[in-house]
Amino acid sequence: QVQLVESGGGLVQPGGSLRLSCTASRINFSLNSMSWYRQVPGKERELVASDTTGGTTNYAESVKGRFTISRDIAKNTVYLQMNSLKVEDTAVYYCHAVRYTIVYWGQGTQVTVSS
Repeated sequence: QVQLVESGGGLVQPGGSLRLSCTASRINFSLNSMSWYRQVPGKERELVASDTTGGTTNYAESVKGRFTISRDIAKNTVYLQMNSLKVEDTAVYYCHAVRYTIVYWGQGTQVTVSS
């Protein structure tokens, strides 16, 4: 069973930075893409950033210029560097991975931006 294990969440002040990590374990195959989503209570889960094996990255408009997604394909790990964090970035962040038609989710890590 594939596991996505996230780390790096926490409490940070507005304007601060955090780096999230997610490693896919128990796999011996490559993933087509790895992404980060986030969700706040009462709202739908939204895509924050994605990275395909072909090297294409996509970002939500709200995080462009502040967040950077990167991958270490050999380690099956994806990172999300979050700079200039805003209160509205507060959410549970989920790691997401795809292999063909199979979708995997991590358990989520809380990011709280507050003074």
